[in-house]
Amino acid sequence: MLVAEAMNKNIHTARIDTTIKKLAEIMSENRIGSVIIVSGPGSLEGIVTERDVMSKVVATGKDPSKITAKDIMTTKVIAIDPSKTLEQAADMMTKYKIKKLPVIFQGQIVGIITASDLISYEEKLVEQISSLITSSKVTGIGG
Repeated sequence: MLVAEAMNKNIHTARIDTTIKKLAEIMSENRIGSVIIVSGPGSLEGIVTERDVMSKVVATGKDPSKITAKDIMTTKVIAIDPSKTLEQAADMMTKYKIKKLPVIFQGQIVGIITASDLISYEEKLVEQISSLITSSKVTGIGG
């Protein structure tokens, strides 16, 4: 299976000058764990995750309304092409110890795939295979 089949196309982005308070609101309202930071339509500048907010702002006692994405974002973002397999995505996440991979096609952000997406997709595959195994045999279609 390919990343393009499992990725979430509904990505949430913000500009580098967005406050951490606003980013936390976006994450909370949308029940997501990261926001992609862009400088223009589809141009990836960085990523801010819940962990960044907790470790770089909350735990250090900084004011989230005065700190911006630029101050805490990860700029060396590991990304993946939508034509890669889910196994390759899982290998990248394991290698780099990350849970979120922006999906980039021809220099543009087209989605994001997370560890949760991989788990969810795997569960769907298991359900489909289980349904196939337990369904009654259909005759005349090769098996």
